[in-house]
Amino acid sequence: MEELESSGIGFAAISYDSVEVLADFAQRRGITFPLLSDQDSAVITEFGILNTVAAEGLGPDAEDPGVQADVAKYVSVFGPSQMIVGTPYPGTFMVDNQGQVTSRFFEEFYRERNTTTNVMLKLGVGVSPIEAMEGSTAHLKFSAYPSNSSVTVGTRFSLALEVEPGENMHVYAPGADEMGYRVIGFNLAPNPLARYEPIQYPESEIYHFEPLDEYVPVYQERFMLLQEIVMSGDAEAESSMAELEALTLSGTLDYQACDDAICFLPQSIPVSFTLDLTMPDRQRAQR
Repeated sequence: MEELESSGIGFAAISYDSVEVLADFAQRRGITFPLLSDQDSAVITEFGILNTVAAEGLGPDAEDPGVQADVAKYVSVFGPSQMIVGTPYPGTFMVDNQGQVTSRFFEEFYRERNTTTNVMLKLGVGVSPIEAMEGSTAHLKFSAYPSNSSVTVGTRFSLALEVEPGENMHVYAPGADEMGYRVIGFNLAPNPLARYEPIQYPESEIYHFEPLDEYVPVYQERFMLLQEIVMSGDAEAESSMAELEALTLSGTLDYQACDDAICFLPQSIPVSFTLDLTMPDRQRAQR
């Protein structure tokens, strides 16, 4: 929160909940930023994100397979007993000091949520690394870290990789694989509780490798890439997470480097990240 405020960014959460519910929630979770009550869903409606699927799921077409599929995707994987009318499609808006929306982050599945840190990384706003794994080789220096130290059901977060190629060195960017080179990136072992999204790469440059007269996309200056990961949001995964205290993601950091004269063998560096697992507040209350 201090980092965001020092960057000139303020934040607040808006929901349809009453002031009393929000006050209790803030007290239990130690929340000090504003939680705003939109009990009649007026602001939610004005922003065009009122979730109308719940009303359909409780209406005369509730048994329609299409409606039921929409309910599971946009309202509740737990069925009608958990559906509430008046809630928004959950997401994040970035708004400037003139009240103009400058960017937004919403998901197809209602249980998937971007973390604040992940949003900041996507927007290119620097944040202090959490438990960074740092290393160096003959070709580069790197720092790898998760956007968040704790995740829960449906969390959308990232593994960030900051790389500084050595002097006169370059590593390969997407497109170079078509020419037989290994593109830099994470190669993570599959995990039944997580989904790996395509890596987000920065813009590369075209390098002329004179010994072979090749033109290939590379990175020669310091850069950062993001490996986005989405925790499963279905009921089965939630049950599995409830039995665990932490999640470990392991794999390798793969790359291939060259200098102006020589291409070195592809490299694979073992990496491992352990994140705390927390359950949603609703689930904790039930237990």
